[in-house]
Amino acid sequence: MVTRDVTGVPPVVVLDEIDSTNAEARRRAEAGEAGPVWLLGLRQTSGRGRRGRAWETGEGNLAATLLLRTDKPPAEAAQVSFVAALAVADMLANYVPASLVSLKWPNDPLLGGLKVSGILIESGASPQGGLWLAVGIGVNLARKPIDSERPATSIATYREVPPPHPTEAVEALAGAFERWYRTWTALGFPAIANAWTARAHGLGEACTARLGNETVEGIAEGLDNDGALRLRLDDGRVRRITAGDVFFGVA
Repeated sequence: MVTRDVTGVPPVVVLDEIDSTNAEARRRAEAGEAGPVWLLGLRQTSGRGRRGRAWETGEGNLAATLLLRTDKPPAEAAQVSFVAALAVADMLANYVPASLVSLKWPNDPLLGGLKVSGILIESGASPQGGLWLAVGIGVNLARKPIDSERPATSIATYREVPPPHPTEAVEALAGAFERWYRTWTALGFPAIANAWTARAHGLGEACTARLGNETVEGIAEGLDNDGALRLRLDDGRVRRITAGDVFFGVA
């Protein structure tokens, strides 16, 4: 285990091997650690994605979690997923043309229209009061997953030189996250929503939202003030999507 200090951002703890950086963040939080601290796993053996899906990290890819504590209520604290997505977008733009980077609701950073990153936010009651947050971020730096539910890509696909090492990429990510987190704290969610919308994939296009036992089709119009996606249905009504998977084109 190595701790790296980057000026102006939380320290980065580099772990040679870990089951899951989010699981490690939970263990630390429940033991009383408040952070903020980044946990970087160079090898992750049991990575997890949204809805309990497995997340294949792959050698040379980024698997990192930011552990921090907040006094925000749970619904507001969940907005940190949009902060994380913006941070990933900025990190990607350090290594590939920014024009290739977009964000798909709720928090999927895309590269060339394909999934390149996953974000998983977990939380619980902090021993210090408020909530602990584990902001888990995986990025395909060197290679895409062998078995992926949806088409995926990696930074390496778009570069003639080798992709960044995870220890380099996490420093770029941590710096970007700190900037957007301060924006969120100072200006509130509207500033985050505006920045997210400027990078949004598929707004104004037809999409399908899968919501557990229900499938809804409509036109993606944008974000509500709480981060919900607005879908314009065929009958003209607006449906707020607060959780689920959204697909553009053929679902």
